[in-house]
Amino acid sequence: MRDREDEGRENVPETDGAAESAEIPAGSQEEETFTFTRDQVEKMEAAVRELDAQKDQFLRLAAEYDNYRKRTVREKEDLYQSAKADAVRALLPVYDDLERAAAQPGDDASPHKKGLVMIFQKYRELLKSLGVEEMDPLGKPFDPEKHEAVMHIEDPEKGEGEVSQVFQAGFEMGGKVLRHATVQVAN
Repeated sequence: MRDREDEGRENVPETDGAAESAEIPAGSQEEETFTFTRDQVEKMEAAVRELDAQKDQFLRLAAEYDNYRKRTVREKEDLYQSAKADAVRALLPVYDDLERAAAQPGDDASPHKKGLVMIFQKYRELLKSLGVEEMDPLGKPFDPEKHEAVMHIEDPEKGEGEVSQVFQAGFEMGGKVLRHATVQVAN
């Protein structure tokens, strides 16, 4: 058995299995030379190619996993923001009702009116804490991305395409429109 193993090797130093470290002083001309058979060289080249292929496959898999992880984090955040926007959108009619009720003329000293105004203010603060911002389009140019025009009027005092009246407040959250402001536009 030993003879077969030795057949394929030429001038390969034998070791006892332990790692050897031989230091060759700098400037020394002494070099060890190894001679390999063509079969051994081909096997080593094949092993190097296989190692490179495995390394490439590992790097691709690691990159795919990293992209997957980032994508799922992004999708999770988008899903959360979407659900939050849907919940806020469902609560906006309550905001409108509270705003109309607080704006009604009447005795401002009345405890009912004061309580209603306080509830409206807390509701407004709650929406603000969720990142919801009320748009203020009055006097600004009409923007179809943020406003919905339901009326046009001729007004020489207003500029062309300027919002002259707001019928229903519009809201944004995180730069995205939750509800378009319903407005009147001057021509």
